[in-house]
Amino acid sequence: MKQREIWLADLNPVKGNEQQGIRPVVVISGNAMNDHLGISIVCPLTSRIKNYSGCLVLERNPSNGLSTDSEVITFQVRTLSRERFRTRLGEISGNQLKVIINGLSEILTY
Repeated sequence: MKQREIWLADLNPVKGNEQQGIRPVVVISGNAMNDHLGISIVCPLTSRIKNYSGCLVLERNPSNGLSTDSEVITFQVRTLSRERFRTRLGEISGNQLKVIINGLSEILTY
């Protein structure tokens, strides 16, 4: 797993209102963590676009490998074990990562 990559990951089991199931996630943690700790910090994606403040909408394209337009849910950030990752789909751009990081900063401020 590398920063900016989109993977299908198994988020089960969950509790409460956490995102669940096998779904796309974008890796936001740095590569030193991803390569050496066996865990990665991710934001899940949803195809139910609600244009939440601080969340990035990704249009499907060959680069990101998504099958449908999706929203990165920055307020559902979580750490996943490498064992939860299934299939690499694609990646986002450096500018899109910056938008996600800005969204995280916004969420952590309020």
